[in-house]
Amino acid sequence: MDLFQKMNQRMADKLQIPAAEDCLPGRADAIATAPKHHVLETDLKPPFAPQLQTVIVGMGCFWGAEKRFWSVPGVAVTAVGYCGGITPNPTYEEVCSGKTGHNEVVLIAFDPAVLSLEALFALFWESHNPTQGMRQGNDVGTQYRSGIYLTDAAQMEPAQASKQRYQQQLSAAGEGDITTEICMAGEFYYAEAYHQQYLSKNPNGYCGLGGTGVCY
Repeated sequence: MDLFQKMNQRMADKLQIPAAEDCLPGRADAIATAPKHHVLETDLKPPFAPQLQTVIVGMGCFWGAEKRFWSVPGVAVTAVGYCGGITPNPTYEEVCSGKTGHNEVVLIAFDPAVLSLEALFALFWESHNPTQGMRQGNDVGTQYRSGIYLTDAAQMEPAQASKQRYQQQLSAAGEGDITTEICMAGEFYYAEAYHQQYLSKNPNGYCGLGGTGVCY
């Protein structure tokens, strides 16, 4: 296999979620993370206030995705982490290797009396491009896929309805088909402390977030 073929194979591998037997083993202990939200000063980990609901979203690089939500009225906590894969307690480097199956995601704890689930999903759809498969803009790989990971079965119908509604809007605008995965969330693994609220700590840091321009 020549160099060009090897490069093509590596790119193809980045676009395929690995089989369980090909995933990295991970570890039994959780990766250390921050105790408090850098912006909201709330506890980063549960238990959260009883009136709050949680939902997990993947929108590409999680730095910009998290920033999109932490200032929204009704959002009490945001945290970045890894979800949707196999490897237990993965590190950022392991997730980026494409050998864990995980996605870069944002956990959002919100008050539905202030921010409805549909309004939250509208922000999700409008704030990234959900038609790109295993990438978001120039960020390519399975960890950048679009996803909604639900923490309550009652969230499934609103999530699917919001997808159908946004697909109608996209189709009317000449855009492609939504590739977003929508499923019940598995284990959410908190990312390392330096990733939490990264763009608050590093205001000039990289943000790859960008939508289609199509309104929900």
